[in-house]
Amino acid sequence: MSVEAINKDKFIVYQIFTRLFGNQNTTNQFSGTIEENGCGKFNDITDTALDALKDFGLTHLWYTGIIKHATLTDYTAYGIPNDHPLVVKGIAGSPYAIKDYYDVDPDLAVDVNNRMAEFEALVTRTHQHGMKVIIDFIPNHVARQYHSIVRSTGVKDFGEDDDTSVAFSPDNNFYYIPNHDFVVPEHHQPPIQFASPYHERPAKATGNDVFQPQPSQYDWYETIKLNYGVDYLSGRTTHFDPIPSTWTKMYEILTFWVGKGVDGFRCDMAEMVPAEFWGWVIPKIKTLNPEVIFIAEIYNPYEYHNYIFKGKFDYLYDKVGLYNSLRELIEGRGTVESITRLWQVESGDISEKMLRFLENHDEQRIASRYFAGDPFIAIPAMTLSATMNTGPLMIYFGQELGVNPTQSEGFQGEDGRTTIFDYWGVPEFQQWINKGAYNLEKLTESQKELRHFYENLNHFVKENEAVYAGDFYDLQFFNINGQSYNYDQTRVYSYIRHTQNQKLLFVYNFDRERHFDTRIKIPQEAWAQTFKLGRTIDYKLVPVFPENCPSPTVPASEITSSGVPVDLRPVSVAVYEIVKISS
Repeated sequence: MSVEAINKDKFIVYQIFTRLFGNQNTTNQFSGTIEENGCGKFNDITDTALDALKDFGLTHLWYTGIIKHATLTDYTAYGIPNDHPLVVKGIAGSPYAIKDYYDVDPDLAVDVNNRMAEFEALVTRTHQHGMKVIIDFIPNHVARQYHSIVRSTGVKDFGEDDDTSVAFSPDNNFYYIPNHDFVVPEHHQPPIQFASPYHERPAKATGNDVFQPQPSQYDWYETIKLNYGVDYLSGRTTHFDPIPSTWTKMYEILTFWVGKGVDGFRCDMAEMVPAEFWGWVIPKIKTLNPEVIFIAEIYNPYEYHNYIFKGKFDYLYDKVGLYNSLRELIEGRGTVESITRLWQVESGDISEKMLRFLENHDEQRIASRYFAGDPFIAIPAMTLSATMNTGPLMIYFGQELGVNPTQSEGFQGEDGRTTIFDYWGVPEFQQWINKGAYNLEKLTESQKELRHFYENLNHFVKENEAVYAGDFYDLQFFNINGQSYNYDQTRVYSYIRHTQNQKLLFVYNFDRERHFDTRIKIPQEAWAQTFKLGRTIDYKLVPVFPENCPSPTVPASEITSSGVPVDLRPVSVAVYEIVKISS
């Protein structure tokens, strides 16, 4: 069987926060304007940049913050209405407070009047470099002052036909609090001055299911909740027949972006939208392009099956499962036993549907003091994320360079995350941009080493059949119960990924300080029945990843008896291929 015939489309997503990606401005003033701090553009993602990203081993680029969202930057000269400062977070604004679903963010355009054409050119360039385009789809909520100014004739705006005298109607796009004004949270202090108060009557429900006129400062108060036919105030009763207005409007929006050449959607807070909608809309969109993928941001494991099978999602965010388990290990807490529990729960139809990651725009940077404090500590965790299952892998821009936010950038404060609300330049990433050269010239030796690891990992998972298409066999139980020498069941983890054509042994040490000179045993039954290998003496183990992986010095006949000797440095990984000895 050929490699192509069994390829399960293991792909690697690179999340690009588009506003920050190409910004070479180094001012970085707290809550700085676009003129002061600068902003990346569609056109910054050049052929040179895309060549470098392709060579890095990427298959999909997730361009974050594409669709027009609320902002404090004034674009009235271009016919774009201003947003009120009391319902915008930060100067640039949240890319998840959508202002116009049929427009792109003017911040990202060199020529604002030509902004959509500049985005379309970026899609074309990305495709020409052999990569696919993913954008955000934010179905649960929109900006407080949502209004599409570029929608086609005949396309109705959200709320245009709503009956605002009732809290809920299946025909409404929004939820209302009749006879009440919206009240801005007490502690919201806009970074710019404003002349008049914000007026919204009747108040609309806030995006994170707050059905009262005044949300708190911790709520998504800059957004309003969309109505998919669920009456939250009456026991969550559903009204899906006839098809609600919001469903058809969202189908039209998705159709619009598929028509622009978008290859996939990362669906923000998908679990806050009923699975029935997804099960209706995703198959309809796939009739337009069967290759379009849908990735659900979802945090409730009890809903995983529901959103895969009823909702028809291709992939789900894996935050609550592997990310949380690995983060504890990286930080020196928890044990590898949580990984075993996880694969037992996720095995089969779920595991290959999980999108694995250690960073994204919502999470703290690995290198920050709030997480690992050192990006190299995450090497075992990142390798496991990439190789434990056949599902996709995601990397956040700058993760491979050890980006470490150390100061307050604006609304978000100093919290170990790269801002999503303000204009900023990312110093470590700007070194790689290198005035548009997108190369290693300005990187430190440590950055080069880290990026080299990620690049090798990307190519390793795409080029090895056992990783992108193989089955998983856990060795933990056998090694713990077999009392393997110096095998710490809380910090050492091992498994085999295998196909008919390839068998790979993975061994990890998650301990920050301890060195383990251990042995990994492979049960004879698995050797013969599961892996379909003959006499052990006919095989050897060859180090394949990483480049400095230690070579075992064990006679092949001892692999299933005394085990494979592995010298594990602190926070390290060793991968071996089981290879037949040539006669």
